[in-house]
Amino acid sequence: METGDASVGQACVGWIGIDESGKGDYFGPLVIAAVHVTPRSADDLLALNVRDSKKISDGVIKTLEVDIKTLCRHTVIAIGPERYNELYKTIRNLNRLLAWGHAKALETLLDLVPCDRAISDQFGDERLIINALQEKGKKIKLEQRHKGEEDIAVAAASIVARAEFVRRLGKLGAEFGVPLPKGASPAVEIAAKSFVRKHGQEALVKVAKLHFKTTQAVLKET
Repeated sequence: METGDASVGQACVGWIGIDESGKGDYFGPLVIAAVHVTPRSADDLLALNVRDSKKISDGVIKTLEVDIKTLCRHTVIAIGPERYNELYKTIRNLNRLLAWGHAKALETLLDLVPCDRAISDQFGDERLIINALQEKGKKIKLEQRHKGEEDIAVAAASIVARAEFVRRLGKLGAEFGVPLPKGASPAVEIAAKSFVRKHGQEALVKVAKLHFKTTQAVLKET
């Protein structure tokens, strides 16, 4: 978990954006980021052309991540594959797991900056997040939006989350000596088969989200 402590003097102004990366990627972690934005920092982020991370190359994301973390208070929750698989076995529902991660990122950021409003991309019942927060004594007005990344704070969170995801995915690939592509494409399935041939089926839990259909396809042929 990572926290950032910029914008100290404006802590009670503005709103929080939350977004995740890795949800649709077979390999690598699930990363959730929360970013606190003030009217002033929002203008700065717009000037930097901060936007939805899906519209930006990894190289630009890496640069913008540094700018965002300098301008804004933030938290990053990274759930590595092994921990992700443990949680999924317990929770058995991706939206509930996402809500747990979003609540954890929000809860941590609210310890740094008092704020009464947050925006996230639409992924499920917002009560899942609110209930998780209330268990920790946190209260906030949460708005889930379709295309939430159109909000500057959510866009900033999407960049911070994606940068962390790409960084951790690269480290996993280097650790195991096998390229781990993004997404869940046929190329990912080929990479997973290569990984299993090199490290065995039991090691897949360390790099992949096992509930994906990709796992069945890989293990059926290896």
